[in-house]
Amino acid sequence: MEAVCILCLAVVIIIWGFFWVWDPSERMKSQEQAGLLGGGSRTLMVIAHPDDEAMFFAPTVLGLARLRHRVFLLCFSAGNYYNQGEIRKKELLQSCDVLGIPPSSVMIIDNRDFPDDPCVQWNREHVASILLQHIEVNSINLDPALRREVT
Repeated sequence: MEAVCILCLAVVIIIWGFFWVWDPSERMKSQEQAGLLGGGSRTLMVIAHPDDEAMFFAPTVLGLARLRHRVFLLCFSAGNYYNQGEIRKKELLQSCDVLGIPPSSVMIIDNRDFPDDPCVQWNREHVASILLQHIEVNSINLDPALRREVT
């Protein structure tokens, strides 16, 4: 249940990002004036399993790409609930390619700690630890909650 709450919080932040990024005219002007556009922005997209990136977050990813953010994607399971994990991992990489996220920026966690099973509760501390690790390793510098880049 706690992992679900963390993922729900991530969804809320991502949805907020969609609305914040999606007004291209005013947002682009204000960011150009502030000097925020460019290759320095690095954003981490977090999803529970393959297909979430397309079903829920494609407009956000495309908006971030339009603003020239480097987007990294962290997927917490292979989506193996129906024993189709290998297929779903390939589909995720293909989807990310279409969305402009290179394979080197996609991490799929495929272990028993994070099964694609609605009856299993993921360990909150373990989720948080992995999130922090990916933020540090990939030098993520966008803080959507504060609407500013972290320097």
